[in-house]
Amino acid sequence: MTSAYADFIDELQQDVTIPIQPPMDDLAPGTRAVIYLRVSSTGQVRTDYNPEGISIPAQREACLRKARELGVTVIDEYVEPGRSGTEMTKREAFQQMLARVRSQGDVDVIIIYQLSRMARNRYDDAIVMADLRKRGVTLVSATEAIDDTPVGQLMHGILATFNEYQSRQSGADIAYKMGQKARNGGTLGRAKIGYLNHIDHSDGRVIRTIIVDPERAPFVQLGFELFATGDYTQEELADELYDRGLRTRATRRHPAKKISENKISQMLRDRYYLGYVEYDGEEIQGRHEPLIDEDLFDTVQEILESRMTAQERRRVHHHYLKGSLFCGRCQRDGIKRRMIIQRTINSKGAEYLYFFCRGRQKGLCQAPHVNVTLVEDAVERHYSAIRFSQPFIADMRDQIDAVLGEQEKSARLLRKQITAQLKELDTKEENLIDLAADSTLPRTKVKEKLRDIARERRRLEERLDTANADLTDSAQLVNAGLALLKQPDQLYRRCNDQQRRLLNQAIFHALYIEDDKITDGELREPFGELHAIQDQRAGATGAEGASKRTTRDAGGPCTPSGVAVLLRGLHSGTCSSKTSKVELRGFEPLTP
Repeated sequence: MTSAYADFIDELQQDVTIPIQPPMDDLAPGTRAVIYLRVSSTGQVRTDYNPEGISIPAQREACLRKARELGVTVIDEYVEPGRSGTEMTKREAFQQMLARVRSQGDVDVIIIYQLSRMARNRYDDAIVMADLRKRGVTLVSATEAIDDTPVGQLMHGILATFNEYQSRQSGADIAYKMGQKARNGGTLGRAKIGYLNHIDHSDGRVIRTIIVDPERAPFVQLGFELFATGDYTQEELADELYDRGLRTRATRRHPAKKISENKISQMLRDRYYLGYVEYDGEEIQGRHEPLIDEDLFDTVQEILESRMTAQERRRVHHHYLKGSLFCGRCQRDGIKRRMIIQRTINSKGAEYLYFFCRGRQKGLCQAPHVNVTLVEDAVERHYSAIRFSQPFIADMRDQIDAVLGEQEKSARLLRKQITAQLKELDTKEENLIDLAADSTLPRTKVKEKLRDIARERRRLEERLDTANADLTDSAQLVNAGLALLKQPDQLYRRCNDQQRRLLNQAIFHALYIEDDKITDGELREPFGELHAIQDQRAGATGAEGASKRTTRDAGGPCTPSGVAVLLRGLHSGTCSSKTSKVELRGFEPLTP
């Protein structure tokens, strides 16, 4: 058995710098007492209007009563609020009391509330008691029969053994329960940034769990996304998130403040945000909601690892294509890897910028470095490949107008029909009330029929709300997409770097480049859906042209039903039904 106190006792005896009360010469030896009061957690001192809580005053009263019984005078007290019983060396007030006993010699009796308040380790207890006996100090418990008599010393030994057993048993029980909670996916301790501790009262049970913090979770997600661009150091990311509004959770002692760079570093490496908890070296699927996905986390880890490998601070190289380019060679192997930028200075001091695949840093990709100028030219050329033809744009707009017209006509008819049904329900309700007043029908039956009418009215009113919903927002989004890609290559050439960055992010999820050519592009919606429709029509036109031996631009008309499916898909949320984040007026000069 070991004792932290045993290693600490010599140090206390040699170097005592704790202020001590002067001795009280007017009291006879043998009658001078101090009392020692302790609670084991800070929560126990926050349970009453009294700053000391309930436990400390109750212990003080019992100890003073014991002092009166013994006929001794209490010359001082030592209070330990919220200190663990297992580490005696960490208890300030306890060490102050022992230092006074050794250096001042004006203490004859120490009164404690219970032996467990002093020590829960038999070895610590034995060392302290030997030291007190050597100095002629008696330890007395206010609630237990321990003193310097043989029976009192026997009781002291039994209680010390029992207290240690109880402490170890409680610790093992708590550790087991914590382990079970973690293995079931629960979170131990205080919630991490982006989450909140929550108490769920379900079926009469109290369940402590974790929920997403609606205020800070979006900043955590944004932090990962910004760092994944490669444009930020951890220090810069901490500043950026602070500027955008991220703060720590305020506590009783500390107000909300900026998240430190160290905390940002821990957050970026923590798989907890993927939905996992770690316990005793084991990773377990957690019950909490993940805030980011595996791809984003892996990208962030690659950036962190690359900067650690280089053993130098990352130099920031801004470029409007950063974050939009991915390796075309890796894509052919079914892997998505981002292209990053590198700055090189030759022997004459000339600066060159290159894009290269992140996989090269680990020897996972052999794609060559590509000069930034060649990449810019390749992206500019690619914009001419995503334009919509004039006949397609005109036909789509005609069909959108037709769909909206049909929708309005159908909605008017549906509203008329539902309104008529609601009027019929009003008539039925009035008739039933009249019958109830005349006692023609039993009241119970009348109430039941009225409830049926009320349910039917709610259903029809909900249906009427649905009938009033239209596809106008979706139509505006599609029209904006059509206008944007009418002459996208010309628009792109006229944009400045910032506008090009916004345009790339608005149109593409990803651009894949191999050597100096764009090999593929993942379009955002509605551009992807619109191109699918145009390609479908072009295919139909090709077949028709081959059979008739005629040439046509962009084929037969798009069916109203196909456009309706597209608009309803946007409206229902399969794509964004909101107005495009990159509006036409965000690019200069304005498109028609």
